Amino acid sequence: MDMGGAAFYVWGSYGVTALLVIVELVMLRARRVSSTRRLYRLQRAAAGRKLSEAQP
Repeated sequence: MDMGGAAFYVWGSYGVTALLVIVELVMLRARRVSSTRRLYRLQRAAAGRKLSEAQP
């Protein structure tokens, strides 16, 4: 665990990397949810336009 005095640097680097990976995963999930919601809204809007065009 001592690593010749470099333990703080080594373990700190692992910690920062793990934190950034977690942040990236959270951001990816948020973007996925946002994109999915946007696609559903666009599909509903397109379906509504088709219905209004079909009515005389």
